[in-house]
Amino acid sequence: MSLLLAINTDPTTTPRESEAMPERLISGNPRFKTWAQDVSQGERTHTGVWQATPGETRSIKGESFEYCHILEGVVELVEDGHEPRRFKAGDIFVMKPGFTGVWRTIETVRKIYVTV
Repeated sequence: MSLLLAINTDPTTTPRESEAMPERLISGNPRFKTWAQDVSQGERTHTGVWQATPGETRSIKGESFEYCHILEGVVELVEDGHEPRRFKAGDIFVMKPGFTGVWRTIETVRKIYVTV
């Protein structure tokens, strides 16, 4: 097994489709698609491509660390107690363990994610 992983940013496989958990939904009717491309380190690390339609949800990272690279679309993140921050195609950010706030998808977004 190779330890080098190339991420397919335009996967053609069937994604896992889901919607916001009712307890985390703030507004809208966001729909999610996930193209998981790797699960490793005893299922502690997940890598793939994720897409969301417009809407607002509560984001709670718990103990996970998430790297995000926005491929297309626009989102606004509002960390509890902080000013809103907007991210668009080409932007990269990390949500550290303990992050809580609002994830607002303004334009359908697609991102590469790595969670640990």
